[in-house]
Amino acid sequence: MHQAKKSSHILYEEECYAIQGAVFEVYRQMGCGFLEAVYQDCLDIEFRFRKVPFESQKGIRLSYKGECLKQIYRPDFICYGKIIVELKALKELGPEHVSQMLNYLKATGLPLGLLVNFGAYPKAQVRRLAGSVTAPPLSPYSRNNPSNGPTTRSGSS
Repeated sequence: MHQAKKSSHILYEEECYAIQGAVFEVYRQMGCGFLEAVYQDCLDIEFRFRKVPFESQKGIRLSYKGECLKQIYRPDFICYGKIIVELKALKELGPEHVSQMLNYLKATGLPLGLLVNFGAYPKAQVRRLAGSVTAPPLSPYSRNNPSNGPTTRSGSS
């Protein structure tokens, strides 16, 4: 008798696997205890080594009632043009960190975020968060839209 094969659809499974591989390699090399900025630099290098396309600190404009705000969101990475990667270096993640990621997803209209904590011991934590597919973004996000602000570093090949 044949067992039915379960079909599990994980959003951007291969892309997330590549991102997580880079995250775990950085943690394996560096361990915990550094500031977030150190992990940002290491992951920037590791993404380039692994040819993971990314934008670092991409400025995302926000709007309120049709007016652009002066404040700009800057998620740590946007990988593959569709996955936000937000880094932390804390003992543990709190609800405010989840809220921050959900706001990034809402602001960009992107469907998936990975909240990464390098401060956890004995291994890095990666939490997947899905955005709402029905909620419109607060502001349009486009890699080709210069009004979204400058990208400080790019690692796309």
